[in-house]
Amino acid sequence: MTTRGIRGATTVTHNNTEEILEATLDLLLEIVRANELTPEHVTCLWITVTDDINATFPARAVRDIPGWEHVAVLCAQEIPVPGALPMCVRLMLLVNTDRSLQQIVHVYARGATVLRPERARA
Repeated sequence: MTTRGIRGATTVTHNNTEEILEATLDLLLEIVRANELTPEHVTCLWITVTDDINATFPARAVRDIPGWEHVAVLCAQEIPVPGALPMCVRLMLLVNTDRSLQQIVHVYARGATVLRPERARA
């Protein structure tokens, strides 16, 4: 096994707790499903948000998943680059896996599909 990074991003339409938690959970679950992960595979999870998202910590969505309460999770704010995609939540999981770099599935959902259209999931 080796440690690999898995990326993902999604967007919300409003800065409210429910939508932020739902979008974060949906994105994480899709990454987990696509890469056949369990919490035991995950070394840590970094979550960043753009500066227009501050209603809640997206990590709250992760802590409610059985088994994930022991995974190290950190939230941070993205660099506020002018013209960057607004209302965006990004995830980066460091995982232990036997998958090659080419086999890792990165997930870009909702409005974040514009960031990496070639990696957008239906």
